[in-house]
Amino acid sequence: MPFPADGPWLDESAGRLIRPYTVSGGRTRPTTELDLLTLVMSTGDVPRTHLAPEHAQAVGLCQGPTSVAEIAAHLGLPATVTKVLLSDLVDCGAITARPPDSFDHPTDRFLLEAVLDGLRRKL
Repeated sequence: MPFPADGPWLDESAGRLIRPYTVSGGRTRPTTELDLLTLVMSTGDVPRTHLAPEHAQAVGLCQGPTSVAEIAAHLGLPATVTKVLLSDLVDCGAITARPPDSFDHPTDRFLLEAVLDGLRRKL
């Protein structure tokens, strides 16, 4: 599903012209347990219900396994709003969600040090 990069809801200089909670319909809790490391992937099924443009864009970003954090960054939405959108897509069968295979212990000191090192190099 193509998603237009510009339109009445986006302004190049101002950014998003609607509040993030409007995108999630005011909901603040996802129906599916998701964390920032959860990997989501499109199933190829077309949802039978009407979805917002952000839902379509999220499905487009899920062609391969993609983390919730990456989707939130690409959508330019807070993680909580992104989790609500993704849980909608899980509920209608458009995407699947699974914990990442490569992290047995997401609070492992080695992993946290690697993330911190990467952040320092970016800044």
